[in-house]
Amino acid sequence: MARIPSKTEILDWIADNPGLTAKRDIAKAFGIKGADRIELKRVLKELEGEGTLERRRKSYRDPEKLPPVTILMILPPDRSGDQFARPMEWQGEAPEPRVLFQPRKADAPVAEGDRILARVNEVRGEDYQYEARLIRKIGTNPHKILGIFRKATEGGRIVPIDKGADKEWQVAGDATLGAKDGELVEAEQAGPKGRMGLPKARIMERLGDPSAPKAVSLIAIHQHGIPDDFPDDVIAESDAMKPAGLEQREDLRAMPFVTIDPADARDHDDACYAQPDDDPKNEGGHIVWVAIADVAHYVTPGSALDREARHRGNSTYFPDRVVPMLPDRLSGDLCSLHEGVARAVIAVRMKLDAKGRKMSHRFTRAMIKSVASLNYTEVQEAQDGRPNDRCAAIMEDVIAPLYAAYEATKTERVMRQPLDLDLPERRIELTEDGRVKSVAFRDRLDAHRLIEEFMILANVAAAEELVRLRRPLLFRVHEEPSPEKLDALREVAEASGFTLAKGQVLRTEHLNRLLAQAEGTDFDELMNVTTLRSMTQAYYAPENFGHFGLALKNYAHFTSPIRRYSDLIVHRALISGHDWGKDGLSAQDTQTLKETAEHISETERRSMAAERDTTDRYLAAYLADRVGNEFAGRISGVTRFGCFVRLDETGADGLIPIRTLGREFFHYDARTQTLMGADTGMTLSVGQRVTVRLAEAVPVTGGLMLELLEVEGGPMPGGASARRGGPVRRKPGQSRARSGKVKRKVERRRKGK
Repeated sequence: MARIPSKTEILDWIADNPGLTAKRDIAKAFGIKGADRIELKRVLKELEGEGTLERRRKSYRDPEKLPPVTILMILPPDRSGDQFARPMEWQGEAPEPRVLFQPRKADAPVAEGDRILARVNEVRGEDYQYEARLIRKIGTNPHKILGIFRKATEGGRIVPIDKGADKEWQVAGDATLGAKDGELVEAEQAGPKGRMGLPKARIMERLGDPSAPKAVSLIAIHQHGIPDDFPDDVIAESDAMKPAGLEQREDLRAMPFVTIDPADARDHDDACYAQPDDDPKNEGGHIVWVAIADVAHYVTPGSALDREARHRGNSTYFPDRVVPMLPDRLSGDLCSLHEGVARAVIAVRMKLDAKGRKMSHRFTRAMIKSVASLNYTEVQEAQDGRPNDRCAAIMEDVIAPLYAAYEATKTERVMRQPLDLDLPERRIELTEDGRVKSVAFRDRLDAHRLIEEFMILANVAAAEELVRLRRPLLFRVHEEPSPEKLDALREVAEASGFTLAKGQVLRTEHLNRLLAQAEGTDFDELMNVTTLRSMTQAYYAPENFGHFGLALKNYAHFTSPIRRYSDLIVHRALISGHDWGKDGLSAQDTQTLKETAEHISETERRSMAAERDTTDRYLAAYLADRVGNEFAGRISGVTRFGCFVRLDETGADGLIPIRTLGREFFHYDARTQTLMGADTGMTLSVGQRVTVRLAEAVPVTGGLMLELLEVEGGPMPGGASARRGGPVRRKPGQSRARSGKVKRKVERRRKGK
C-alpha cells in the first residue's frame, strides 16, 4: 500500500503546482494507485470540508489564491501608467488581490472594462500579488446570449439557440433595442444572476430573421465568438501590399507546378511537381517538389496583419462562406498561387527512393508560376483515361509523374502504418439563396490521397529541418488514446463481434487490424467513427511528443499558412534558420511560443465546433419538411438519457430520448454502453441497426428528435407496462435483482460469441 500524503504535503504540492490540481495529478505525484485512491479521496474531502481546499469541477485549489487561468476585468491605468486588472471570480475571505496586467506586443489591444481570460502567476516582494498574461479577450460584456426574442407587454424574453441551453433570459422594456417578435438577437447579461426568477439581459444587436438560410453560419459565428470583421488598420495594411519580387529568391518559374484543390476552393496555397530521379544510385526513385505561398513575406512579426492573424488563429469554413485568417487581398490574391502568375513561395525538394521513403530534402525561398489550377475530379478523370483539354496538355509531363511518385509512397505508408480511418465527408450543396439543395458524401479519390501524402511529406521535412537547425517551432502533436478511451473502444468492438487485443503497447497497426476486421461489414462506419472518437485531440506545442495517428516522430504544419497561424510560425522559423531575410521568427514570437500554441489550439477547436454546429443546423433545415418520415440508421451512442442514431441517408445524428422508449425502466450500463429494459430485457447498444421516425427537426438549434420503431429488423417489444399504459412499480430489491439477471444474460451472450 502506498503511503498517503499528509494534508500539509497535499497543500504544499497544490501551492507549487497550481496547474496540476486534478485528483489524478495528485495521485500520480505521490505514486498512489488502485484502491489507495479511495483513501486519497477521503483526505481531499476532509480538506474541502475544512475550507482549506475548494473543489472546482474535477480539480482542487486553495480558495485564498487565484487559479492559474482566470477571468479578469481591465482597470484604468494608474498614475504610473501601469494597467491593473480585477479578478472576477475571487471567492476568498481576504480582500481580492491586486493583479498587474502585462500586455505583449502581439496581443490584441484591451481597454478599461474589457474582460479577458488570463494566465496569472503569483509574485512576491511587490505591491501587487499576481502578474497576468492575456490568453484571449472575452469582451466588455460578462456573458453573451444569442437567441430568439419573444416580445411581451413589457419587454420580452430571449430563447437561446444553443442546444445545451434550457434557460430563457428576461429583457426589460427599455433594453429591447426595438427588436421584433421572432427576431434573432445578440444580448448581454444585465446585472448579476439572481437565485430567483429568470436572469436579465439587454439586447445589443438585432440580427434579423433566424429562419433566413444565410443566418445559419451567422448564428455559429456569433455564438462561438469568431471575429469576422477586419479592423481598418489591417485592411489598410493589406491593401498597401505589393507583389513580392524575385530578389534573393531561387527562380523556379520554368518548372511546371500545378495546384490541385476542390472545385470550390477559395484559395490556392500549395502547388506540387514531380519527376523521375535521374540519379543512377536511386533507380526507380522520384523527385517531389512542394511549393507553399510565402505568407511570411507579407505578414511580418508585430504588424497589424500579424496581430489579427494570431488573434483569429485560423480560417473557419462554412458551406456558404469563409471567415478567413487573412484579408482577401492576401488570401485570394497575393498569396494565392494562381495559374500563370508569378508568386513567391517557400518550396521543398524531396528525394524519394523506389519505395517512397524520403532520402533527403532541401528548402528554398523561391518564385514559381503555376501552369494550371486543377480540381481533384478532373485530375482523377485524366488519370483514369478521360482527360479534358487542360489535363491532356500536361498529362505526360505533369500528372503522370505525380501519380508515379504517389504509387511509390503507398509502399512506405504500408510500412509506416498510419491510422487508416475511412470516414465519409459530407458535402452540403446550397442553392443561390442559401437553402439546402442536397446532402451527399464526397467521393474519396486517389487525387485527394496524392496531395495528402505530398503535404505530409513536406510537413515532416519542415519539422526535421528545424530540429536539425535547432530552431524553435510549433509541432503538431497527437498523443495516443487514454486507457479509458481504449477500454470504451474495446467494448464497442467486442459488442460488434471484433477484437482489440489487450496488454501491449498500442500502435496504429493494432487499430488498423480492428478496422480491417470491420471493413465491408455492417459495422464498418461505426468502427471508423468509434475509433476516431477514441483518439485524443491533436494540438500545437513547442515540445515534440510525436504524432500517433500518422505514426511519425517529427511533424509540423507547414503547408497552409494562408489559413493556419501555426504554419506561418514554421515558415518564419525556416526563414530565420536559413538566414533568408529579416522577416523570420522574432524574439517576441520565440518568447510567446507556448502561449501562441495554446491560443491557436483553442481557436482551432472553436472553429471545429462552429463548423459542426452549422452542419447540424443545415441538416435539420434539410430534414424539417420530412418530419414523420421513417429512416434507417445505426445507434452511434448510448447515454443515460437516451440513444443517438446516425441516419444512413444524410449522416445526421438524432436523439431518441429515453422517455420515449416505452413505460418500462431502462438501466444504463456505462461499461457496456447499453440501455436494458427492466421488464422486457430489450437491450439497446452501440452498432445496432434501427428504424426510426423523425419526430422533430429544429433548424435554429440543429436538434433532431427521433422515435424508435425497429431494432435489428424486429419491432419494439410490447411489454406488460406498455399495454397497461402506466409504469410498473416494484420494490427496489426486485428491480436490482431483475437488473442483475439482465446484465448476466447480456454478458453470457457476448462470451458465447
